[in-house]
Amino acid sequence: MLLAGTVVADPETVVEDGAVVVEDDTIVAVGDDADLRDRYPGHERREFGIVAPGTVGAHVHSVQSLGRGIADDAALLDWLEDHVLPMEAGLGADGMRLAAELGYLECIESGVTTVIDHLSVHHAEEALEAAIESGIRARAGKVLMDTNAPDGLRQDTERALAESEGLIWTYHGADDGRIRYAVTPRFAVTCTDECLRGCRELADAYDGVRIHTHASENTDEIAVVEERTGERNVEYLHEVGLTGEDVILAHCVHTDDREREIIAETGTHVTHCPSSNMKLASGIAPVEDYLARGVNVALGNDGPPCNNTLDPFTEVKQASLLAKVDALDPTSVDAPTALRMATLNGARAAGFERVGALREGWRADVLGIDTDLTRATPIHDPVGHLVFAAHGDDVTFTMVDGAVLYDEADGGHVRLDAERIRREANAFDVPGI
Repeated sequence: MLLAGTVVADPETVVEDGAVVVEDDTIVAVGDDADLRDRYPGHERREFGIVAPGTVGAHVHSVQSLGRGIADDAALLDWLEDHVLPMEAGLGADGMRLAAELGYLECIESGVTTVIDHLSVHHAEEALEAAIESGIRARAGKVLMDTNAPDGLRQDTERALAESEGLIWTYHGADDGRIRYAVTPRFAVTCTDECLRGCRELADAYDGVRIHTHASENTDEIAVVEERTGERNVEYLHEVGLTGEDVILAHCVHTDDREREIIAETGTHVTHCPSSNMKLASGIAPVEDYLARGVNVALGNDGPPCNNTLDPFTEVKQASLLAKVDALDPTSVDAPTALRMATLNGARAAGFERVGALREGWRADVLGIDTDLTRATPIHDPVGHLVFAAHGDDVTFTMVDGAVLYDEADGGHVRLDAERIRREANAFDVPGI
């Protein structure tokens, strides 16, 4: 297939009148449209306003999708304890499967081709099966909670770790490697030392398994951890082994200088969730400081109950604007930096190789984006347009590993039954509401 348009190959490389040639699951050429048309005359040709790399949702909760809007205008711990955790505890296998399908449906049609997905304590296999069905690239895992959790979600430590290991055996490397596992303790508030140290041991036992958790999102959370351990959140996580190149820490809003040194020195990845942090009034993550220290900062939407959307372009724009307001500097987190956070940095955090840019020999995760819009007229800077003006509903074509998952010109979703998922989601009796 030959995908033609203005090609944003990566945040620094734009090819006007360009094209991307895909064969099987791989990009075989990127360059001038006329030249590639002559070199690959037999390839099906598609034309778009912009051809771009798929984005990476580096911290999402697909299984919270049925709770979109259930806890607006609430603080983090109240939001969790009064609304979100009861909802998760009440979802059976069918509800978890439907919630994940709904989340992946939104991701794919909005231009997300890879997710780092924080599932739930029970029925994680339903979400992993939904990810396989959808064709999305995913790093995901079941949640571990062995203290300070509702009865429906709190598990014995050994059982939680054993269930996680069973899921690793079944799903790590599934779907031709598109599914990879992340050991997923919820956060230090709901996990004992034994649990967190066990997570590290489990990740170390299996090649390519990562760790994904929340950290330092909210001052109340930090106070709880400090009261229990005598240490600040990231310092404590470091002590129990939850830092390193294989660790993704979501949020990291409230960190001191020593904690930032730890994150940088250990190569730990940070996922910035600007819309969630604003809506929950958690604060503004020190993104510029992390980047200056060499920390790999990716972008995530978090969950629909604290964001209301999984649109990646919302987060790209908010990440740049929030940094500018925080620093009172219009050059802070410029458009190329924001787009890199949403693509290459996210792929690096997820641990997927040759993902996040349109380059010869890389995986064919490609978006076709409509620019025949008043909002896209004129476009002087395609990268700036993607960061500051594009919306998820501008995406008309989504490809993962060379497979078309969404094609607006050919009926929409290819693998998922969007009409059925939306109908069932609207009719579903969400627990706790």
